[in-house]
Amino acid sequence: MRLKGKVAIVTGAGSGFGVGIAKRLAEEGARVIVVDIDGKNGNRVAQELNTAFVQADVTKAADWARLIAEAVAKFGRLDVVVNNAGWTHRRKPYVEVSEAEFDKVYAVNVKSIYLSAIHALPAFRKLGGGCFVNIASTAGLRPRPGLTVYNSSKGAVILMSKSMAAEFGPDKVRVNCVNPVFSPDTALSAEFAGGAITDEAKKAFLATIPLGRFSTPLDVANACLYLASDEAAMVSGSCIEVDGARCV
Repeated sequence: MRLKGKVAIVTGAGSGFGVGIAKRLAEEGARVIVVDIDGKNGNRVAQELNTAFVQADVTKAADWARLIAEAVAKFGRLDVVVNNAGWTHRRKPYVEVSEAEFDKVYAVNVKSIYLSAIHALPAFRKLGGGCFVNIASTAGLRPRPGLTVYNSSKGAVILMSKSMAAEFGPDKVRVNCVNPVFSPDTALSAEFAGGAITDEAKKAFLATIPLGRFSTPLDVANACLYLASDEAAMVSGSCIEVDGARCV
C-alpha cells in the first residue's frame, strides 16, 4: 500500500482521467475525497470507492475553503491534492474563441490551481508537508493549431507548478505535473477534435504518438500515484509526460 494513511483530494473525479486517478490512489490505501461539479457522476464514483464526495466548483474560492475544511474535518489531515479538473474550447481558429470561452478555460485550468494552493497550503504546513499533482497536458509543450487558448493555459499550469515547487519547498510541499497526450476516453475529446471523434480523427491524433496508442486513465493514474507517494520524496518541480514520446 504505497499511500496507506494518506488523504487525497482529486478534482474532476467524476469522469475521464479523474475516475482512474481516484480509483488508483484508493487501491494503494489513500482515503480519497472525490470532487466534481457534477453531483450525479461524482456521487457514483464516491459510492464505487466507498469514500467521500464533495460537490464543488474549482473556480470558486468559497468552494475550495469548504472542500479543504470538510476533508480535514472528516479525515483529520490532508496529504495530497490532485488538480485534475480541466476545460477546453472547441478546436477552432484563435480569433474565433470568445472572451467567455477564454475566461472559462483559464478559470478552470489555471485559477483553480491558484485557489487550491491558497486553501490547501495551510493544511499542508500544519502537517509538516504535502503534495500537489497538477494535470497539465502535452499541449502545454507541443501545441496544436486551433487550441491556442487551451494550449497556453496548460503552459501556464506547467510554469506555475515549477514556480510553486521552488516557493513551497521550504514548507516540505512538493509540486509536480503530469502531461497526458490526447485520449478519446475523456469528456473533452470531441472538443479537442473540433467535432465528433471519428475514426479519421483518431488516426490523425494517433499518427503523432510514436508508441502507437492513446494515453489511458490508468496510465495517467499510475504517474499520479508515483508523484503522490513517498517514492517521489525528492521529486518536485518536475513534469512527467504520459504521451508515448509525443513530445520528443
